[in-house]
Amino acid sequence: MKKTSIYIGTVFAISTIALIFLDSANAKETNIDNNLQYPTNSWRFVKHTFRVNIPENNNALSQLIIETPSTVAVSNDINVLDVNGQRINTNISVNGRQIIIDFPEQVISNNKLLVNFNKVQQPTTGPASVYRFSAKVVGSELEIPIGVAQFPTF
Repeated sequence: MKKTSIYIGTVFAISTIALIFLDSANAKETNIDNNLQYPTNSWRFVKHTFRVNIPENNNALSQLIIETPSTVAVSNDINVLDVNGQRINTNISVNGRQIIIDFPEQVISNNKLLVNFNKVQQPTTGPASVYRFSAKVVGSELEIPIGVAQFPTF
């Protein structure tokens, strides 16, 4: 009887240890701590809108050049509107991280433009997204820096 109870106890202990090791071997690695999951890469789609003021008594704008930050991905869903919300005829091209907006029709001076990047993939953490703007005017190939715009992550 003693041999049988020792034998059953030993088998029970060995099977319990085997189950613990099997369970550990099948466990998947996750980023879960205290019932909260931390995504490894957290991105969100946002809309970035820029207001560009064209000063009075200047030549008409022929091109707007926007340097996009390396921290975002801008889709081709871009539109340019005048101060009344009417679409402006543009030709948009991309050269690396540079978005070039050509104005085939002259944009008058003393006007405000709204440039909408409708689907921007931006991280939720990290540094702010900083865009750099420059312009070309009709009759000149000189690229004139006109400013920067910054969007914080959230």
